[in-house]
Amino acid sequence: MTTHVVHDTTVLLERSLRHILRSPDTIITTAVTPIAMLLLFVYVFGGAIEVDGAYVDYLLPGILLITIASGIAYTAFRLFTDVSSGIFERFQSMPVARSAVLWGHVLTSVVANLVSLVLVVLVAVAMGFRTGAGLLSWLAVLGILVLFTLALTWLAVIPGLTAKTVDGVSGFSYPLIFLPFISSAFVPTEGMPAPVEWFAEHQPVTPIVNTIRNLFAEQPVGTEGWIAVAWCVGLLVVAQALAMRTYRRRIA
Repeated sequence: MTTHVVHDTTVLLERSLRHILRSPDTIITTAVTPIAMLLLFVYVFGGAIEVDGAYVDYLLPGILLITIASGIAYTAFRLFTDVSSGIFERFQSMPVARSAVLWGHVLTSVVANLVSLVLVVLVAVAMGFRTGAGLLSWLAVLGILVLFTLALTWLAVIPGLTAKTVDGVSGFSYPLIFLPFISSAFVPTEGMPAPVEWFAEHQPVTPIVNTIRNLFAEQPVGTEGWIAVAWCVGLLVVAQALAMRTYRRRIA
């Protein structure tokens, strides 16, 4: 049974990746907004924001999360397209593992987002981003970003299955893109008004951004690292459970 699921997931993953390869502008478009923000904040606002070290080094972790949030909108859209075209009903009439249908889209999202993240990091390096992080630190950053991508992707599955229009399926990602603005992604939280600071300190983006920033700087992550992982894993578990429940109702 496990072999059957893995095989079906692999086949559907290849199908989704072929669609992306035929339309590479999807990945490029996903990376355009984060890169534009990176350029804007570093070259326009960066001189007015006081942080330790280069501002591009401070800013990059938050931009990476925005890149992921931008990318999952396309995951929801691809899933919505499959649902609207009736291919889900065709899969039900075939000997295809039901969970493989969703996992194919989820893993495609991970691959596409990793490519977008690489593009953003390369632009940041060209702008002066530097890090002394070793292999283990980079692997830790990669692990956190993959967990975050999986969590948001499973969240994107829900509107992908339930939305009635294209605008509805793409609009859900906007709050996720703007959430980093009320965090430590762009400026230190200490200068924010007390209620805003409290929210910034107790939402998931701040510990994730701070953990990635400390890993790049080869600084101890402390308990904030565990909080970041807990947020990612918690969101992933809840989002996957809700997505699978929605999927079961959709195909019932």
